[in-house]
Amino acid sequence: MDIATLAPLMERRQVSPVELMESQLARIDAVNPTLNAYVSLYPDAALAAAKTAEEEIAAGNYRGPLHGIPLAVKDLFQVAGMERTCGSKILAEGIANTDATSVARLRNAGAIMLGLLNLHEFAFGPTGINPIVGTALNPWDTSKVSGGSSSGSGCATSAALAMATLGSDTGGSIRIPAALCGVVGLKQTYGLASRAGIYTLCESLDHGGPLARTVRDAALVLQAIAGTDEADPSTAHARVRDYTSEMDQPLAGLRIGVPQDFYFDRLHPEIESA
Repeated sequence: MDIATLAPLMERRQVSPVELMESQLARIDAVNPTLNAYVSLYPDAALAAAKTAEEEIAAGNYRGPLHGIPLAVKDLFQVAGMERTCGSKILAEGIANTDATSVARLRNAGAIMLGLLNLHEFAFGPTGINPIVGTALNPWDTSKVSGGSSSGSGCATSAALAMATLGSDTGGSIRIPAALCGVVGLKQTYGLASRAGIYTLCESLDHGGPLARTVRDAALVLQAIAGTDEADPSTAHARVRDYTSEMDQPLAGLRIGVPQDFYFDRLHPEIESA
C-alpha cells in the first residue's frame, strides 16, 4: 500500500500508527539481513514516535498525509538521536543533536524516522558498492547492485523497508538507484529543498530529494521538505506549489527536451540495445 492510500485510513483511525510501525519493523527484520539497506536502525525510538502519533491522531490533531508514516533517510543526513557515518569508518561525529532541515520538516509533518540508509562511501560513486558497511543489494536480483550513491534509499523503497526515503543527488545518486530498483526518484529543481544538514559532496550540485513507490508519494514527500531555509542560501527563491493537485493536469502542450548528442554520440552499441 502506498502513502496516498494509507493516509486517509490513518486519519480515520482505521489503521493504527503503532500497528503500521510494528509491521514495518517486522518486514525490516525479515528482509534487511539479506538486502543490507540500513546502516543503522532505531526501532525503540520509532515505536515511541508511533505511539505519540497515534495519541495525536486520536485527539484530533492529524498533521497530514505523512502523519505516522515510517520513513528513512540516507546516512548522509543529520538526524537527531542517530549517528551519521556517511558509510565510512573515518567519520566520528557521535549521536546528532539536531536534524537536517528536510528531516525536521518531515518530522513536523508527522513522519517517523526509522534509521539511516546505506550508500556508496561518502556518496562518491554510482554503484553503491561499499566494503566498509556492506553493499545494499538489488531487491529484484540480489546478485546485482542497487545503484548509487543512494543505494539503501533505492533498495529500502523498492523492498518496502520504508514507505518512502530521502536520498541525495550530485551526479545521479537519486536517479540511478531509482532506475535500478524500479521506484520513483526525484532530483527536484536546485534550491527548492534545503541541503542544510546533508553532508556536502559538491555545494553547487548537491540535492536532497525523495524516493517513493509512486509519483504521488514522491510529491507528498517533496511537499513536506520544499521551501526556503535561512541555513541554505540556495533556497532563497524557492517557490512551493501544491504538487499533488497539479498531478491531474493534462500534459498537452508540454515539451520535453532530450539531449541526444550527449547520450548517444559515443554510446556503446550493447548499451544502446539494452
